[in-house]
Amino acid sequence: MLVLDRVRRVFQSGPDRVVALGGIDLELAAGDFLTVIGSNGAGKTTLLNVIAGVIPPTEGRIRIGGIDVTAVSAHRRARRCARIVQNPLTGTAPSMTIAENLAIASRRSGRRLRCAIDRHRRSEMAEMLRTLGMGLERRLDDPVQLLSGGERQALTVVMATLARPDLLLLDEHTAALDPANVARIARLTRAFIEDLGITTIMITHNMEQALELGNRLMMMHKGEIVCDLAGEEKRRASVGQLVEWFTASHIADDELLLERSH
Repeated sequence: MLVLDRVRRVFQSGPDRVVALGGIDLELAAGDFLTVIGSNGAGKTTLLNVIAGVIPPTEGRIRIGGIDVTAVSAHRRARRCARIVQNPLTGTAPSMTIAENLAIASRRSGRRLRCAIDRHRRSEMAEMLRTLGMGLERRLDDPVQLLSGGERQALTVVMATLARPDLLLLDEHTAALDPANVARIARLTRAFIEDLGITTIMITHNMEQALELGNRLMMMHKGEIVCDLAGEEKRRASVGQLVEWFTASHIADDELLLERSH
């Protein structure tokens, strides 16, 4: 589903040259759920930016669903590649209602949308939101700006999966939430992804979350993949083992280690 072939990204600012991605080779099969951890500056967000088309690679090729998208703009790539970021205020139209935001997400999927959101469509939306267990099905006419951070991020997850993307990119999408909502959004994310079989890459600083979610875990450091666990190896891994391995390799920073308690 996703193939990165020797992808490099170099940032140049005057005499300073930073290699954010040092030649990444990565392949994900359809339905894979990859969690990515690493210290600050490891290249995690740059990796998602390159995949999403926000910035071009300096070298290398990117293929999604067998199609070379290396030179395809972020706007054109968005139909195949959805992204949810850390800030719950991003990804929705705050002044529009919940129903209107869901209608926009439906349109992105290529579905035909009538000018009016009729009773049948509202019923479908309500049923979809009911699975969240947050009461949003009773608030279809509320502007999204009235929602809490957790409610808004839950809606964003629904909108992203509603569009049925080939690839879903989650950039620390629970980091700005309180612990209760972190657990809830993580649970909802896994349920939607597993139900729809969407190929997913999720960045997180929470090692417990990285181990609990997905079928593959990757550690990055200084623009390189330094650890890649899958299958039984990932299932048997523990936070303690990761901490020991990362500490011995001098690549775990304080922020990553502190996330053990969250």
